[in-house]
Amino acid sequence: MFSVDVEEWFQVGAFETTLDRSDWPSLESRVEHQCHHVLAILAECGVKATFFCLGWVAERHPLLISSIQKEGHEIACHGMAHERIFRFSRDAFFNDVRHAKTLLEDACGVEVTGYRAPSFSLTADIWWAYEILEEVGFRYSSSLYPLKTDHYGMPSAPRKPFWPIGEGRVLEVPMTVCNILGRALPASGGGYFRLLPYALGHGLFRRGTRQTGTPGIFYMHPWEVDPEQPHIADAPWLSRFRHYTGQRALPDKLKRFCRHYEWQTMRDGIVIPVMGERGA
Repeated sequence: MFSVDVEEWFQVGAFETTLDRSDWPSLESRVEHQCHHVLAILAECGVKATFFCLGWVAERHPLLISSIQKEGHEIACHGMAHERIFRFSRDAFFNDVRHAKTLLEDACGVEVTGYRAPSFSLTADIWWAYEILEEVGFRYSSSLYPLKTDHYGMPSAPRKPFWPIGEGRVLEVPMTVCNILGRALPASGGGYFRLLPYALGHGLFRRGTRQTGTPGIFYMHPWEVDPEQPHIADAPWLSRFRHYTGQRALPDKLKRFCRHYEWQTMRDGIVIPVMGERGA
């Protein structure tokens, strides 16, 4: 299943200590240009994807959200403004996801049933987030990465889809990881796919998918195909390396990768098969 986390280039975790949220309105918006580049790649390869979009983007670019949906892709929710969940109270999280969901549905004209936590920030001590997602009307989440990195991850999480708060309620579809020599490695794309040699990134995804026996989950961001975006020289060196490296080469890598598999949206590839039409 192919997924795209739709956010502006300046809303990423790599720049959160460099760019203040109050700076966002004054920064150049490139999300429309970036998304249309991604849409062109997917159309060329015959791929339908799930776009986990910020409510912040939908509020400012509703026609972009509509155009993604009209091209046959699934619109899902990535929260309102890329705030990590563990920074919210229950009430604040409820307001955040309800507001974002409403904006997305108003823009695309269809019900939004999927959610992905910004920066995979759903953790074991805020499991109540699933109850909020259910209350707001989400039917599935793809918010857990079953490994540990310096920014996110839950190594104890299951590696196959599961019911975190009871069968038939909210389905969690974790990201794909690959076990090598007893160690879990990220295999779901994102910056890893962009930074690693193609053969290694593809190999991890293929092997991780075979190990779990369930459809693999791949994800990316629109800003990853835009080498002309502004350069934040004040960001830490590692953040700049992670954010900017490999952007020029990524479109060709994606085209090559997409042609190796049959792709579906999250909804069509796993949610409906598991939950039936209730998941649609």
